[in-house]
Amino acid sequence: MSLRTPFQHSKQMSKRSYISRYHLIIKRLEQKPYSSFEDLNVYINRQMELYQDNDEPLTIDFSKRTFQRDIKELHDEYGFHIDYCKQRKGYFISHSANDSPHFVKMMEAFELFNALNLSNKLLGIVQFENRNPQGTENLHGLLQAIKNHLVARFCYQAFYWEHENEISIEPYLLKQFKNRWYVIGKNTFDNHVKTYALDRMKAFEITNQYFDIKNGEATAERFHHCFGITCPDGEQPQEVLLSFNPFQGNYIKSLPLHHTQKIMIDNEEELQIKLSLLITHDFVMELLSFGEKVMVLKPDFLVNQLRESYQNALKHY
Repeated sequence: MSLRTPFQHSKQMSKRSYISRYHLIIKRLEQKPYSSFEDLNVYINRQMELYQDNDEPLTIDFSKRTFQRDIKELHDEYGFHIDYCKQRKGYFISHSANDSPHFVKMMEAFELFNALNLSNKLLGIVQFENRNPQGTENLHGLLQAIKNHLVARFCYQAFYWEHENEISIEPYLLKQFKNRWYVIGKNTFDNHVKTYALDRMKAFEITNQYFDIKNGEATAERFHHCFGITCPDGEQPQEVLLSFNPFQGNYIKSLPLHHTQKIMIDNEEELQIKLSLLITHDFVMELLSFGEKVMVLKPDFLVNQLRESYQNALKHY
């Protein structure tokens, strides 16, 4: 089964249509719980004027049948529950948006996307980083391969390779890190789990060959304890204790380093946090980026590793 272009015009419009519906349904029910279908229909059609591309319109078919399908999709795919109250004759969200963090992230990204498409005059008031994510044209295809447990093939050239090679993998996990997208999966040639950057892929296709999802579940669970895109074999998560100055601590509290982060001390002198993770090269690089704003308290081998890095850096000055 060869994948053509996952973001062809018609498919892209279709995806934007259903995501737009999801977004508007959730937004309306958060603002006005127990809305009837008629209220939702009026609201969504009125809001469509704000969801127009500069060059071509985006149309949404919002029928009662479509709405029921959307409710099921939101439940099955995102764990987002919408129920009907007979007493108040309207629909409401029985689970708050906080119960579905992945859905919320998608909606936040889509809200921004639509805002930036409202007018071409935004160029003077919105500035983007020059480092835009690359390889995103293969995201949808890889998602389909992972969900359907199908082997994927592509041509690939790592930075340290002299030539391009054909790669075949059992794709297990998609991960974004430092403004790049990566896929993690087992190379079918040597049976080792490896990480591949999407921006270095060419000629991507999905095969008809199935793989056992159990291997993927184990890999996803292991990467759950990692920081970044590398995951050392045969190691166990370590307890890491870090101390930040109060100013940097505000940023660490608002944007945690890892999902295991726990605050141990928070006062005028320091923010002390505890993490439980596999200590990878990516994590060490992150700590070094804080410079004098962080002090590693434990484990000892990590303290020594950072001390050695700082000493080697000083030799250049």
